[in-house]
Amino acid sequence: MNTYEEFRRPGRIEVVCGSMFSGKTEELIRRCRRAVFAKQRVEIYKPGVDVRYSEEDVVSHDGDAISSTPVESSQSILLMATEAEVVGIDEAQFFDEGIVDVCNELANQGKRVIVAGLDMDFRGIPFGPMPALLAIADDVLKVHAICVRCGHLARHSHRIVNDDRLVVLGETQEYEPLCRKCYNEVTKAL
Repeated sequence: MNTYEEFRRPGRIEVVCGSMFSGKTEELIRRCRRAVFAKQRVEIYKPGVDVRYSEEDVVSHDGDAISSTPVESSQSILLMATEAEVVGIDEAQFFDEGIVDVCNELANQGKRVIVAGLDMDFRGIPFGPMPALLAIADDVLKVHAICVRCGHLARHSHRIVNDDRLVVLGETQEYEPLCRKCYNEVTKAL
């Protein structure tokens, strides 16, 4: 199957996952821009709670941005994406569990669904609806950051501020990417 046919086939779910600072949002933006270049109708959504860089745009840690629509629930995406051929969803871990059914329904309608999200929370536990999204995905890309302590591939988003809440929006002041070994060393010391 050639590349053209691969991206024109009806309905699919692509999940990009990994730790913080691994390039998930950059990859989402890249894939959505390619679809726009291919003259496809693209709509991008993000959870309304994510206002770190912009209230409306999806923005990567390096400042790359693309226009999006903030929504409060996964059902809103299903209602709003009726004309889209490609649907981008950033920070999927912050959505309700209904995001899984929404992605399935969109793909069943023949849409290409591109989802980006953290696979694990700061405790190293699978995050929200991400395990179910990974299970139903047609394609999964796991991206890695670089461990700030040893330089190996990082898979953990280690929270460096004292806060036990599950969701703490943040950046390098609140989180650091760590490899398995460094993460285990740091969390054992706590």
